[in-house]
Amino acid sequence: MTMVMNLIIPAVQIYGGIVSGSMALISDALHNLSDFTAVLLSYAALRVGGRGPSLQQTFGYKRVEVFATFLNVALLYGVAFFIAIEAGKRLLHPEPIEGFLVVWIALIGFVGNMISTLMLQSGAKVNMNMKSAFLHMLTDALTSLGVAALGVVWIFKPWYWLDPLVSWLIVGMILYGGWGLLKESYFILMNATPPGIDLRAIQTAIESVDGVKEIHHIHVWNTSAESIALAAHITVADQMLSSLGDIAAKVRDLLLYRFQIDHPILQFEAAGCAGCESSGLISCPIVRTEPPTPEN
Repeated sequence: MTMVMNLIIPAVQIYGGIVSGSMALISDALHNLSDFTAVLLSYAALRVGGRGPSLQQTFGYKRVEVFATFLNVALLYGVAFFIAIEAGKRLLHPEPIEGFLVVWIALIGFVGNMISTLMLQSGAKVNMNMKSAFLHMLTDALTSLGVAALGVVWIFKPWYWLDPLVSWLIVGMILYGGWGLLKESYFILMNATPPGIDLRAIQTAIESVDGVKEIHHIHVWNTSAESIALAAHITVADQMLSSLGDIAAKVRDLLLYRFQIDHPILQFEAAGCAGCESSGLISCPIVRTEPPTPEN
């Protein structure tokens, strides 16, 4: 339903923009058309992301949703670039605009986008890709309302120079709205430490667990927008492997309930990392040594 609406509405707006002579209405239409692509990508990503892990994709396919978000924003920025250029041309050569037609077409776009926004609201709370589509729709609804108000102005005043200015305003909204999602998806794709995660706090908390001497080689990253993984080496006293169950359970519970880390990968060892201890590093590099020379 959402995809159909976001295909029909831009077609109507493009026709109305050409007939009325409004670049702002055409800009809104192209923005809406990019939302059709965004919703289509979101739907495809959700279907693919729902597939379970495999031998080749051991974390599953949830990160496909992050790729889709990144692509959505890239498409939006491409639309913004086109709008900015065309608006500049219109500023140099203003053309008469039919205000009544702009009002009615823009209001159709506003109603359609608000319906789509409400349909995506619940999914946007738990999924970054759905949040991307939700923000697209909400921005489009507000933009269409602004274009309708502009049409009312043109009914009474021939201030056609407002058309390219509003088009540039739409460009600014696109750039601002997409930047946060672009940055968030970039950090996930780069396996960066998720926002709000303090590695020093994790180190202090785990080293306070009874039986833990020291923790090093800590890496924390998003496997998807909803899941956080951790890999770390934990130094304990030399003991039987079977006696580590209690320590491991305490560490996993600590990571889950205090830091929302749901995929811990823990390696227990009796010897610490001398390089980390001397440098004070948490995620210290592995020191590679030359392989032993075969004896003759």
